[in-house]
Amino acid sequence: MQIGDLLDRNAIALRISAGSKRQALAVIAEIAARNFGLEAGDVLDALTARELAGSTGLGHGVAAPHAKLEGLAKMRGIFVRLEQPVQFESVDDQPVDLLFALFAPKEDSGVEHLRALARVSRLLRQGDLREQLRQARTADAIHALLVQDQQARSSAA
Repeated sequence: MQIGDLLDRNAIALRISAGSKRQALAVIAEIAARNFGLEAGDVLDALTARELAGSTGLGHGVAAPHAKLEGLAKMRGIFVRLEQPVQFESVDDQPVDLLFALFAPKEDSGVEHLRALARVSRLLRQGDLREQLRQARTADAIHALLVQDQQARSSAA
């Protein structure tokens, strides 16, 4: 599965204001509701429940919140860049400004879900890519960075 298969340009949001982790997750839930035909409250509940099991803050200002949801036919992603970082209980205790949320179908998505999480995690561990994502001005630029980097890594392997 490629990042381009997960992430549509209309599921990328920049310059988002959120004062807390919960507000950041609520923004993601609204984007999921609008783009995937889901109920925002259900998405927020699923994301919050997952965070209670352990923070999805990966470090270096990055988080990968994720959940399994009824009503999805395939894996989907949302990318959000916050105007100001928020505390996220990350492994390095640094606040988060880059969030790549993943949503999997409730049924039969275990391995695919884990592979997608691993792919996003590996991708966002790259310091130069994180900096480019922070500097990008448009959703198209973000999409291109994520998809091109993924394609470059795949062809190099």
